[in-house]
Amino acid sequence: MIQSMTGFGRGEASDENYKIEIEMKSVNHRYLDVNVRLPRKLNFYETEIRSQVKKFAGRGKVDVFVTFSDIKGKSANITYNREIAEAYLAGIRQLSRDLKLENTTVAYDISRFPDVFTMEDSGPDEEAVSQLISAAMTSAGQQFVMSRRTEGHRLREDLMEKFDRIQELVDAVAARSPQILQEYSQRIQDKVSELLGGTQIDEGILASELVVFADKICVDEEMVRLRTHIVHMKETLGGEGAIGRKLDFLTQEMNREANTILSKANDTIVSNYGIELKTEIEKIREQIQNIE
Repeated sequence: MIQSMTGFGRGEASDENYKIEIEMKSVNHRYLDVNVRLPRKLNFYETEIRSQVKKFAGRGKVDVFVTFSDIKGKSANITYNREIAEAYLAGIRQLSRDLKLENTTVAYDISRFPDVFTMEDSGPDEEAVSQLISAAMTSAGQQFVMSRRTEGHRLREDLMEKFDRIQELVDAVAARSPQILQEYSQRIQDKVSELLGGTQIDEGILASELVVFADKICVDEEMVRLRTHIVHMKETLGGEGAIGRKLDFLTQEMNREANTILSKANDTIVSNYGIELKTEIEKIREQIQNIE
């Protein structure tokens, strides 16, 4: 199913000790560009997260935000430094004697001095956190893919309408071509009659002139190729996987044919059709930039 490169997903997983929340969002990019933001203590999971992102996206700039909560604080260890506490106490007692002050020191007072108690983070349980990250990534990734598919469906409908409009324009150019020859033939005859006082032009000369003119303005090949590209585009939109690059290539080919039609146009009406063709193709190109 067609997918947009714009998407968002959120997932979370927790156990009795930890909670992991993951958000994924993406925008257009030529390739897959993954940017992971996570707490420093979880840096060693970055490679795993990048690997999992590839399951859900083939192209696009994907930002992954990871939030970690240590519910019970199991990764934090409080250490009591006895030697430092005794040194503080000895200093306070000496101060009391020197200044003849009453020593009212209690344990709580000493505990507040620097380095008496230190807190060390031993790090979370790697296996438990890894399982939670995997579960949260799966949940976020599924929502992420669904949002991309929803946007992709909207893009597909819009593109199909534009393809139909291009088909209408191609048919209009095809219908106009015989009329251009007839009008050109009539202009030649009218001009000769005007210049030569009613004398009719030789049929052979007229036929030769019309053949040259018809060859000059002929866009049959371009219209055939445009119709073929439209069919391929519609078939590709119904395919699976990353189809954006193929659609982009077909769009370039369509634009080339439209340019040729416009350059050959010797008629205001066909010129207008050619301009509208290029306009529609440019709209298609812009939309295709959003497709994975």
